Amino acid sequence: MDKNKPGGSKPKSQYRYGIAEWYGRPFLALTEQERRNFAQLQKILKKARPAQACPFQSRQGHPVACNKEGGVCSLRLYERRTDSGLVRPASGELAHISTTCPSRFEEDQTIYRWVSETILGCENPLVVAEVGFLERPRPEAGADTRGQAGDDVGRIDRVLVVPNSKPLAWCALEVQAVYFQGRAMKFDFENILQHSGQALPFPAAPRRPDYRSSGPKRLMPQLQIKVPSLRRWGKKMAVVVDRAFFGAMGKMDVVKDVSNCDVAWFVASYDESSGGIRLRRGDLHLTTLERSVEGLTAGTPVTLDVFEQRIISKLQRLPQP
Repeated sequence: MDKNKPGGSKPKSQYRYGIAEWYGRPFLALTEQERRNFAQLQKILKKARPAQACPFQSRQGHPVACNKEGGVCSLRLYERRTDSGLVRPASGELAHISTTCPSRFEEDQTIYRWVSETILGCENPLVVAEVGFLERPRPEAGADTRGQAGDDVGRIDRVLVVPNSKPLAWCALEVQAVYFQGRAMKFDFENILQHSGQALPFPAAPRRPDYRSSGPKRLMPQLQIKVPSLRRWGKKMAVVVDRAFFGAMGKMDVVKDVSNCDVAWFVASYDESSGGIRLRRGDLHLTTLERSVEGLTAGTPVTLDVFEQRIISKLQRLPQP
């Protein structure tokens, strides 16, 4: 997305979203040759492409290959001055990093400890991945049975468990990265191959984080399906998003204690003070399912009069019979 700051008839800067982290490394820290190497990888067929380790999923002695097409972990806004052509990361309120790969939240298992300490009172939980939550109903006689009853049709991302707990003490966890809308990253990859010099290349194409698709269209149905059952069981749903994602949501009324919440929002932040990009604990928001849905919807209904005026306006633009 091209974006210009107000002030004067001629904009002083142009803004576009580009790579913040690539295969787990800060884009700003990569040399010109390293950027070219990563961009050249994308020209190799996926089956033949050399695997790149994901530093956020890998543990000591157990590397895990990146499974994100293109290897872009996160995006950030870049500014290009129209007078000098200087390219730099946007600053101030525009300086946030938007997480585009859910595996980015795996860094040092920070979120697992944070969620578990808050909800379960346990510093080192066991982490169980992709636990089946919904099953297909049993088919009626004569129905197509290719999808067998009992097959998992819905899963919870992670379940955190207190070790050796009896009865089993656990909570559910969903992580949500953001999709982006606009031109594909392949245009930036090609631009990087053509760019010369250590100066930052400006993103080749407009794009922006698509919080509407990521929130109301993807995350909200997950909560509406899973939280009612968890609530009946007396269990909590933890949701991890980054600060940029949460900032795009509407205001939610909160409760004061974990015992009164259905959904606990863990809002992670990124710290660049040490020169790299580190995932940090951020804010905690405790709320109900209903207030979470309102926050994800992030809108209020217009009045009946306004809505009908919009209908009339569209009717007037229809071809006349």
